[in-house]
Amino acid sequence: MTERSYRQITRRKSRKIMVGPVAVGGDAPISVQTMTNTRTSDVEGTLDQVRRAAAAGADIVRVSCPDEDSTAALKAIVKGSPVPIVADIHFNYRRAIEAAEAGAACLRINPGNIGSVERVREVIQAARDHNCSMRIGVNAGSLDKHLLEKYGEPCPEALVESALEHARILEDNDFREFKISVKASNVFMAVAAYRGLAAACDYPLHLGITEAGGLTRGTVQSALGIGALLWEGIGDTLRVSLTADIAEEVKVGFEILKALDLRHRGVKIISCPTCARQGFDVVKTVETLEKRLAHISAPVTVSILGCVVNGPGEARETMIGVTGGGVGADRNRVYLEGVSDHNVGGAEMIDHIVELVEAKARALDAAKAGE
Repeated sequence: MTERSYRQITRRKSRKIMVGPVAVGGDAPISVQTMTNTRTSDVEGTLDQVRRAAAAGADIVRVSCPDEDSTAALKAIVKGSPVPIVADIHFNYRRAIEAAEAGAACLRINPGNIGSVERVREVIQAARDHNCSMRIGVNAGSLDKHLLEKYGEPCPEALVESALEHARILEDNDFREFKISVKASNVFMAVAAYRGLAAACDYPLHLGITEAGGLTRGTVQSALGIGALLWEGIGDTLRVSLTADIAEEVKVGFEILKALDLRHRGVKIISCPTCARQGFDVVKTVETLEKRLAHISAPVTVSILGCVVNGPGEARETMIGVTGGGVGADRNRVYLEGVSDHNVGGAEMIDHIVELVEAKARALDAAKAGE
């Protein structure tokens, strides 16, 4: 409940920019991003990933544009995408111009890597002409040589200095429609860098722990780093970097936001770790429900508890709750909006919960449409 002071988060005040129709910064909701790993020249393969990411809830999707074939395919990708497309550009300023012309909503660049001041101006002009924002993407693994010589190794101060140097290049050309990221694979370094950058400027910040690892390790790393920053009010958009299916990145991103009450999408299941008191197979029930309720986008809260020790208390905090009635008792109790309502047998329990959740989701969607 947001009125409880210990749950309140005061977000850092930042500028608002647009990534296509998606606002980033200011009072806009924190957006969730991911990135395709197909060859961008493969239009259908890339679009398939983009659509799956969007179905999982992604607000923005990034694609890599390392060559002319990629930017040539970008126009069709942008046209077929249900969400704004960010073009990831490294080194070649022509790719940035081509991506802007193809309809990219944002360019991910390092201005210092683009080349001469004149080339940077050409990219900025293309961004202006095509209503395209930018992201300055600084990474601990590819810091500028002069900063490595100055600091001796990648460190938070070097990341912040690099970001501000690149920002000044755009500012000197009177371009301020950009966000910044200062990513590192080390959680301590990334968090410290983002804290320093948040204090040094008011640009919107794109959060991420880069090269975080596989599904389990990457989720933990990202939850620690991104979660710590969001809890402090820092961050306007995020990407969870996992060596896993891109839909998993989106799911983890939303779970981090849901855990902090910053954004709610889909079913949030509160469940117990189980013990000998459980009146039904909680693990199997939750696994099944997660799969069968994956299509729900409305913010429905559900508690699945194996017994009456903590079950009724947790049910008071959720829209739909179920507690086990005792081993083999087959008297599982259903709570609706925190109030004890009726019993359900084990055989029909999962189907019954799915029906309740779907009905609640329809009601929430109708109420939202009515607003």
